Amino acid sequence: MKLYVSKGVANGRKVRAVADHLGLKPELVWLDFHSGDVFSEAFARINPTQRIPALDDDGFLLWESTAIIRYFCALRPGNALYPDDIRVRADIDRWLSWDLAHYNQHYSLIALESVVKPRLLGLPADEEIIRWAVPHLHANAAVLDRHLAGRRYLVGDALTLADYAIGASEFFQHRLPFDWSAYPSLNAFYDRMRAEPHLLATAVAPEEMGRRPEGVEPFQSAVDTTAPARRFDHSRA
Repeated sequence: MKLYVSKGVANGRKVRAVADHLGLKPELVWLDFHSGDVFSEAFARINPTQRIPALDDDGFLLWESTAIIRYFCALRPGNALYPDDIRVRADIDRWLSWDLAHYNQHYSLIALESVVKPRLLGLPADEEIIRWAVPHLHANAAVLDRHLAGRRYLVGDALTLADYAIGASEFFQHRLPFDWSAYPSLNAFYDRMRAEPHLLATAVAPEEMGRRPEGVEPFQSAVDTTAPARRFDHSRA
């Protein structure tokens, strides 16, 4: 089982932390943003959207981090991260869906413009996009802060996929042009997730973000290179 990741990418950290929590040991294949691995034809054969992470489990190619962490849980039935209780699972799914559709949409957009583009891609930030996204992030941060008041976890009394999904973006929190002071419960949640052992093990220094670990061979796809790459056209998204 191969897991394609890049250092510091939140969705990759989420997937790695969940795998570690469940005792899964996929082979990590490191992609380097700075040398163009993620945008290569080789990686497009694995994930046509050319985003991190992606999974190759004996020829079964799976991308989208939320799908991957659910797949990992299915490989470890009876786990506490995604319990069998249908109401608990529905509650987890609710927060996973809300994160994708609302909270992370604006959080990641600000992170892309203010951190990823200038640091990883050598592109200028679009300040207009940041100004548009900030009030939306405030609205969603307020929802999270109210929900987390008096709670340690998003669902129930134990760590679940919902916590990993939202907590994995902690690296960017204080690097965003965003005032978090009005959200004490959310700030406390991020602090707890920073110290969570499985997530902490994926943390990187800012200068390492997006880079291949030292001593790791350059990325080469093991997927059939004779087939045309199914590259996703981002210009039409």
